[in-house]
Amino acid sequence: MINITKTEEILSKCPNVRLALVKAKVKVKTTVEELSEQIEKTCQEIQQYYENTEAIRANTVIANTRKAYKALGKDPSRYRPSAEALLRRVVQGKGLYQINNVVDLLNTVSIQTGFSIGGYDLSKVEGEIELAVGQEDEPYAAIGRGKLNIGCLPVLQDRLGTFGSPTSDSQRTSVQNSTEDFLMVFFDFASDKQVEEACLLAVNLLEKHAEATEILTLLL
Repeated sequence: MINITKTEEILSKCPNVRLALVKAKVKVKTTVEELSEQIEKTCQEIQQYYENTEAIRANTVIANTRKAYKALGKDPSRYRPSAEALLRRVVQGKGLYQINNVVDLLNTVSIQTGFSIGGYDLSKVEGEIELAVGQEDEPYAAIGRGKLNIGCLPVLQDRLGTFGSPTSDSQRTSVQNSTEDFLMVFFDFASDKQVEEACLLAVNLLEKHAEATEILTLLL
């Protein structure tokens, strides 16, 4: 069983915050043509749906995430939630990064649902996990971004420190070719019913494209 507790500080400012978890054994590999084609189709549909990048803010899930950032004292336009940042890339015609099958399908779920999703190698997480508010001077090496100021961001922490946020995950717990124990965390700031459908979509893709087994889903 896996559990994530929430600090009083984050609950006082984001009382409706909820996390949806998908835990599984996976096989990480290069994204195959079938998944690449599905990603490309999804990107084309999104480009047709949104007239421009400003229209993305009308997405209710994105809007609720931005509202939570503001409640915590973080500028969501400077430190964009990952789902919004990915959607902006797609609407601008830049597509999604191609990393590996597990990361790529995670990003696909994110742009389809609007939820910012963390993806972690559980073997690199130590001790209990907590959802908290980041501290200004805490060191944090973000994937693809280098040093990131996580002050006032919602973050995930373990015994070694912060390893995840809705803006960017850390290099320490990143998914590599050697990853077997995988955890997806959906950041839901409005107790949105859509998060359960998002989890089901993720499970289907994990089974189809990452040979996922021992799958566990949980709402916290």
